[in-house]
Amino acid sequence: MLTLFAAILATFWQLIKPVDVAILRWINQDGGNAFFDAFLPYLRETYFWIPLYFFLILFVTANFGKRAWWWILAGVLTAALSDLISSQLIKENIMRLRPCQDPEIAYQIRFFINYCPQSSSFTSSHATSHFAQAMFFFITLKPFTKWSSLFFVWAFVIAYTQVYVGVHYPFDVACGALLGCLIGFTTAKMFHKQIGMLSLDKQIG
Repeated sequence: MLTLFAAILATFWQLIKPVDVAILRWINQDGGNAFFDAFLPYLRETYFWIPLYFFLILFVTANFGKRAWWWILAGVLTAALSDLISSQLIKENIMRLRPCQDPEIAYQIRFFINYCPQSSSFTSSHATSHFAQAMFFFITLKPFTKWSSLFFVWAFVIAYTQVYVGVHYPFDVACGALLGCLIGFTTAKMFHKQIGMLSLDKQIG
């Protein structure tokens, strides 16, 4: 059974590869410029976004009292769950060579980071994690800011960067984004069910 699954999966990768490679080249080469080459690799690094996380922590603790700490815990859980599902569950069981590891593709793309990870390309853990967080932030914070949809722009930019630097195919990123949205939606609904919606009265219901 496992051999059959592996064979089907290998066939599937070969079927979608021409389209994936075409989009990858369009992003990595045709869409490239000196500014993106210098700046985008930093966007995939966690430390780059520390100010954003710090701002969110300040915002929720200043406005939502004790409930804010449950929100922070749920946000951490969302990120951890998305990494667990993408990195530990899916990548450990579904292997796909990354573009930068694929001998048929690697020499054709521009590569911008110091190393090419050995782990499977499917799914993109960066895309899964950031879209999960974006969905969680969007659902829980949209009553309080008209800018909440920008969290998806943030997640998209990071996911796009994964393709731009050559560590993922677009399909891996797209599936990671869908998976992340599902995880973020689930944790947000669980948060509302168990803790309640955030409110400016700073009380726990």
